[in-house]
Amino acid sequence: MDICQRIGWNLRRLRKSCGMTQEDFAAESGFDRGYISGVERGVRNPSARVLERIASALGVDAAELLDREKAKFFTEDAQK
Repeated sequence: MDICQRIGWNLRRLRKSCGMTQEDFAAESGFDRGYISGVERGVRNPSARVLERIASALGVDAAELLDREKAKFFTEDAQK
């Protein structure tokens, strides 16, 4: 999994754990829902500043978005 996919899976994992839809998260973070969707699908390459804003809206450190093991676990769980 490349870094954009990893960020996307972690964003989706964290967003869902907060019980937020993409629309809810977009409103909370100040981003367009389409942009958030692109990040979650791994087709967007967010900058460090964007990662910081996303993490802040989720209430986590930006490093959480880069966590390889948590993304891998989430992708394996989602495929079941």
